[in-house]
Amino acid sequence: MPTPPRTEPTPTAPPLERLTQLRDSYEALSRTRRELIILGVALLFGLVAMPLLIWVVGSHVLGPYTHGQDAHAGPFALLGDFFVGLAHGSAVFWSVALGPAALVVLLRLFARGVRALPSARSDH
Repeated sequence: MPTPPRTEPTPTAPPLERLTQLRDSYEALSRTRRELIILGVALLFGLVAMPLLIWVVGSHVLGPYTHGQDAHAGPFALLGDFFVGLAHGSAVFWSVALGPAALVVLLRLFARGVRALPSARSDH
């Protein structure tokens, strides 16, 4: 029984080439898909990264996060409390979760407004 031909492992693309490929595939998407990706990343950041960043800053500035009887609860205790707050509909928790997406929308509106301004050059 003949053995299958040996295939050489393909070397992975250099990091800059991978970034170029990623950029090209991103630019090939429709504008709607690109905007949804940006919004999804901002929402994910608000739901996961923001509470963890709040824990890091709070634990350094205010001291350890206490969770019930645990005087030194970790970041996942805060993340669990954060999701409970979201489930209860707390406006504070929802503002943290939606804050990055709102910031992206506001920055986009600001940029659109600046682009719509007439040019500041003077024609004499």
